[in-house]
Amino acid sequence: QVQLVESGGGLVQAGGSLRLSCAASGSFTSINAMAWYRQAPGKQRELVAAVLRGGSTNYASSVKGRFTISRDNAKNTVYLQMNSLKPEDTAVYYCNADISGYFRRDYWGQGTQVTVSS
Repeated sequence: QVQLVESGGGLVQAGGSLRLSCAASGSFTSINAMAWYRQAPGKQRELVAAVLRGGSTNYASSVKGRFTISRDNAKNTVYLQMNSLKPEDTAVYYCNADISGYFRRDYWGQGTQVTVSS
């Protein structure tokens, strides 16, 4: 009933920028928190950034100052602007949303690959 679709991943050189988007669609009444996670090969999935409905944000220390999370509530979309990318940012990035509807639960996108070359 609810889908999260990510876009914007790709291959960039170190120091470059990418902007990820994640749009929620389907049947729901509200979206609470939205977040971006990432998982690099051989590593655990980690929280990159989160934004609440009111706009407050949290960032992993490794990306603070380089990444910016934002959301457009009217479009049910969350963005992740990634600047000054480093090779260690290479990972599959997953969109996550806490969504209320008939039930309340977390939803995950399929992931989008971000590769940063040195």
